[in-house]
Amino acid sequence: MEVMEIRFQKAGQSHWAVNQLQVAAGSRIVVRFNHCQDLAQVVQAQDLAPEAVALDEIEVERTAVDTDLTHAAGNHSDAQAALHQARQMVRDHNLRMKLTAARYTLDRHKLIFYFTADGRVDFRELVRDLASVFKTRIELRQIGVRDEAKLLGGIGPCGRPLCCSTFLGEFVPVSIKMAKNQKLSLNPTKISGICGRLMCCLQFEDEVYEEAKAALPDYGERVTTIDGPGKVVGMNLLAHVLRVRLDGHEVAVDYDLEEIKSPAKKNG
Repeated sequence: MEVMEIRFQKAGQSHWAVNQLQVAAGSRIVVRFNHCQDLAQVVQAQDLAPEAVALDEIEVERTAVDTDLTHAAGNHSDAQAALHQARQMVRDHNLRMKLTAARYTLDRHKLIFYFTADGRVDFRELVRDLASVFKTRIELRQIGVRDEAKLLGGIGPCGRPLCCSTFLGEFVPVSIKMAKNQKLSLNPTKISGICGRLMCCLQFEDEVYEEAKAALPDYGERVTTIDGPGKVVGMNLLAHVLRVRLDGHEVAVDYDLEEIKSPAKKNG
């Protein structure tokens, strides 16, 4: 069965549907999802067993045409205006929430507002007022700071556009252990993204560092080099180079892994 991965927003959450139209990656399609007609983009299409992915209840209607794209562009412009107005309404209601973005579905049957807040917010009166102003169904979705960065975009410490807003569909767990594996500074300002959380890119190479680390002895471990026994006092994981202080010597020497006669192997 040929299935396709689709997204309603660039780098947004992925959904899976049967590729009834036999469309290729990059195609724009019109679908019906959650009782609304919407515009989506195909990320990839491939043959998979039915049980390989969890298919969403998405009805693929047709390939998008120019009028759909023009309509979607108009919706985007109107959603930005709605966002500005809704922010004023939030202030009028004195609610402790921050509206981040807004989006109309293609058929304008739903206007979705994304917001951040420190805790739960009673926005029932706000929803009623928004519905009376915009004359459509209103949905408020609370998101976290990482999702906020994804929606707003920006430039990361590396000088490139944020990974989360350009190609990452789903967030993956990132831990301080990944930074330690890569011998990075544990200064929060050095390893955190603009969202204030650990940078997503720490995860990209973590598997490589884990494999390299498993092939080398630990700091402080005794090894036998081509020049005699000593203790590991430093290492370059990716280059497979160990810095060893030989017995009876003060100055440490770098050795390639091949020059270590009996490195201690780790088990897991």
